[in-house]
Amino acid sequence: MLIDLTGRTALVTGSTQGIGAAIATGLARAGARVAVNGRTASTVEEAADRIRSDVRRADVVPLAADVATEDGAAHVAEVLPELDILVNNLGVFGSRPALEITDAEWRRYFEVNVLAAVRLTRAYLPGMKARSWGRVQYVASDSAIVTPVEMIHYGMTKTALLAVSRGFAKEAAGSGVTVNSVIAGPTHTGGVEDFVYELVDRDLPWPEAQREFMRRHRPQSLIQRLIEPEEIANMVVYLSSPYASATTGGAIRVDGGYVDAILP
Repeated sequence: MLIDLTGRTALVTGSTQGIGAAIATGLARAGARVAVNGRTASTVEEAADRIRSDVRRADVVPLAADVATEDGAAHVAEVLPELDILVNNLGVFGSRPALEITDAEWRRYFEVNVLAAVRLTRAYLPGMKARSWGRVQYVASDSAIVTPVEMIHYGMTKTALLAVSRGFAKEAAGSGVTVNSVIAGPTHTGGVEDFVYELVDRDLPWPEAQREFMRRHRPQSLIQRLIEPEEIANMVVYLSSPYASATTGGAIRVDGGYVDAILP
């Protein structure tokens, strides 16, 4: 299956590292013009340069903006008035005992993980519908379904994304625009390495720490390892393609079999 996204413009929020960077690289490799997003110009430029180094003739737009704010989202819409592919990847996470999560943290997690995606969807979905083609995706998590006791505020936001995705898919019904969530399982990123070491012995070498984390905290995983970011990106690239034209309103799992259910 050859996926060709030549002529399409994509925005991947929070794409300077981890899953977002892998998605941006995958879309660039498929021929899309890709906007790389982060809050600081220097970090965004570095991420864009890495993609250009990895992908010959990559068309990359460095776009520094805090899309969790109204001003940041407005700046993005000014720089990119039209989009074909919107990947809402931006997110924050961290562990906190349930009864110690403050009101401010609940608000921050909702604003960054949910409202930022809603705001950008509201900005770009009308144009996609008018042009009868578009792809909107939300990077959700197994935590949307299996709420982790150590970070229920994070799990709540990912559950909300599933509802947001399904709702906007209904708004786009019959237009040629698809809207989906991608349920990412426990994934190997720099941020996750820090999170793992919050929960296991910091003196353990990484291979042992990863195995201990999966054994103690994610025993449901059928692949019994962390997922690599590129494995999430592969699904996002497919859903961005014409081949996925009949897949909409879905919560598509790339979770290593972590969620013990036939349906999400």
